[in-house]
Amino acid sequence: MEAYKRWVRMNKDYVHSLESLTSGLTWLLPERFSDSEIGPEAGFVEFCFAAVTSILGIITTINEHIVETAPSHTQSRHVEPSSFPFSLCITLLKDLETLVEVAAQQFYGEEQKWSFMAITEAIKVLLRLAILQKSGYKMLLRGGETINDQSESDDLDSQRNALSSKPGPQGVSSILKNHQGQTPWNLEGRALSALNRFGENGRTVSEPTWLRRVQHQQEVMEPSMPVTETPSLSTFLSEKGMPGGLFLTGEVMYILRPLIYVLLVRKYGARSWFPWLTSLGVDLVGSGVISFVTTLWHNSIDFRLSNNEKNELKRRKLLWALYLMRDPFFTKHTRQRLDGAQKLLEPIPIVGLLSEKVIELLVGAQTRYTYMSGS
Repeated sequence: MEAYKRWVRMNKDYVHSLESLTSGLTWLLPERFSDSEIGPEAGFVEFCFAAVTSILGIITTINEHIVETAPSHTQSRHVEPSSFPFSLCITLLKDLETLVEVAAQQFYGEEQKWSFMAITEAIKVLLRLAILQKSGYKMLLRGGETINDQSESDDLDSQRNALSSKPGPQGVSSILKNHQGQTPWNLEGRALSALNRFGENGRTVSEPTWLRRVQHQQEVMEPSMPVTETPSLSTFLSEKGMPGGLFLTGEVMYILRPLIYVLLVRKYGARSWFPWLTSLGVDLVGSGVISFVTTLWHNSIDFRLSNNEKNELKRRKLLWALYLMRDPFFTKHTRQRLDGAQKLLEPIPIVGLLSEKVIELLVGAQTRYTYMSGS
């Protein structure tokens, strides 16, 4: 296993390119979502496609985890060796859920598959709630697949500000420049300026090699971050007050929304408007609550969004477009628009062929909850 890890880390660009190529080819395989075949043979073929896709996704996830946990590597997920990899578990579960859906439909039928989807969504809810608690009740990034470690970016910004305001050659130089600018022909100012330039040049030359090597090692080495205790729920609510409670409510609504939708579809059916409208309402209310808190208390450091959190809110709003692809809205509205677009583009050479393939993939993917779940 260690040999495989070393090989992946040494050839990460090649591995990433190979994974992207094989993943793309699975979508271009003919008759992936075609209805030309019916019966158990078509179901077995679709099951094989789902199995291949899931295996490729799991391999990709494991390889990315190996690269991100490499020594002296800047980890986007900030994986701690001693902690349980909740984020990795969520990603692996998302790679497996399509296979679970296809297998459940193949062996238990369309109606019973929603019970299995409810189980997978319930597991994801538990994992995300654990990540939410572990992160100190911060906003989940990409559904918990990326850890929201805002303290690192804040520390970098504070260090840059401290360096820019720290007395040193550059700070002295700027002070001298200002002083010289006020009295350009002052003898004292010209003397101090010349002494400063001599000091800057002499500093780069006189530093011994071992000192520059030590400084370089200190720049490369990651600073030891102090271990902070994760606050309990009662501590968080007592410290943040009503804004903290509202923010946490919005985040929990975002986490529970997929499970609520699946349970309602399991009870009322996918063609009912009740699950669709309820899910949309939960999304809108949860997002509105978070936007309300972060806008009204934007001056508070506790609710000031980082760039990653702002991008996460934009990503969640973009996922609302998936409601156009979910039944019953898709059957009653979106499907007619796609058919009209296909008929309009069909006479155009090449464009008509490509549009037909794209629409075929969209219509086929729409039949899978896991492709349109947004969870």
